[in-house]
Amino acid sequence: MNDTQKSAEARMVYVTCPDIETARTIASALVEHHEAACVNIVPGLESVYRWQGKIEIDNELLLLIKTRAERIDDIQARVAALHPDDVPEMVAVPIIEGATAYLDWLEAQTGRS
Repeated sequence: MNDTQKSAEARMVYVTCPDIETARTIASALVEHHEAACVNIVPGLESVYRWQGKIEIDNELLLLIKTRAERIDDIQARVAALHPDDVPEMVAVPIIEGATAYLDWLEAQTGRS
């Protein structure tokens, strides 16, 4: 697979979490099961959104999940199983470019175990 194909397969998945325990649980499970190569936990996020007709403002953490396109369904299932929210945020975007060595590592880490 060439660099263009690797970057075409690479994804960044964003998931918000209500607390550090949830964030660490999800991040650890994703890496343990080779669904993600790496997950960054970013604290200090404040989210403003409408839920059940009411404006909500919550402090959250953001997971930055590095993976491949073929692992998105697995990640979605794992997040749904471990996240306390009825509708957890999960958005995936393509990684357009990246360092060759990093993309190689990402691919190796997200293979089926």
